[in-house]
Amino acid sequence: MHIEYPDIGICGLSCRLCPMYNTDAESRCFGCKSPTRMAVGCPFITCAVKRKGIEFCWECAESDTCERWKRHREAGKEHDSFKCYQTLEEDISFISRHGVPAFRKIQEQRGLFLREMLDNFNEGRSKTYYCIAATVLELEELEEALSRAGEESAGLDVRARSKALHRILDEIASKKDYRLKLRK
Repeated sequence: MHIEYPDIGICGLSCRLCPMYNTDAESRCFGCKSPTRMAVGCPFITCAVKRKGIEFCWECAESDTCERWKRHREAGKEHDSFKCYQTLEEDISFISRHGVPAFRKIQEQRGLFLREMLDNFNEGRSKTYYCIAATVLELEELEEALSRAGEESAGLDVRARSKALHRILDEIASKKDYRLKLRK
């Protein structure tokens, strides 16, 4: 089967904003439907891709009654794994209204902001935090935060730049009631 969107999870998660996708280590994941992940599998890969030949759960005729996908989505409303699930329902809703290509375009923009955070503000301990911020903040908020952090921390070392960006992201998060930590 041809996989058109390996960087968008079968269940609707954006792989581009995952810490495992954004690593240079040998354990790097290239997306939920990349050849490596397909070989390892998960219940959604087994059901959707391998059994039914579809790329996403919502393409399934049984999606409205699928207990596995329902439990996954319900759990995502309250808990995260190593990846942020806070926007899963909003993302699925966006995809249903605007389509996967429009969703992917936004995720590519989010990925660029995340890359900037990781390349210019990561002191070595903030990857997950930046992945969550790139997932939950609006694009305009990410752009503003990076611009402000760049101006405020010009000429400083990476620890000071990271501290500045954290402060700005935390300010935005507190105003909008965003959670920038994994929910366990």
